[in-house]
Amino acid sequence: MPTYDYKCENCGHLFEYFQSMADDPLKTCPDCKQDSLKRLIGGGMGVIFKGSGFYVNDAKKSSSTSKPLKDKTPKASSGCEGCSKAKDSSKSAS
Repeated sequence: MPTYDYKCENCGHLFEYFQSMADDPLKTCPDCKQDSLKRLIGGGMGVIFKGSGFYVNDAKKSSSTSKPLKDKTPKASSGCEGCSKAKDSSKSAS
């Protein structure tokens, strides 16, 4: 539930009031008891997240039961033709 700022047009009393967004705006000033309150429009506060896991750069908590992922990167064989030709040409160039 948000906090709204109110100002009395009659006596100038400024105050904040915590109420639901579905509630109607207040009308009666708590100081002068006149129906002259106006809800002020403010910049508001940003959203405040409490806890972990809300941001992309947050790390997941590791589970003790999780297993490490297997490396699926294919390994180059030592006898590939392209590699041996490259080695031979580098020897002759020097």
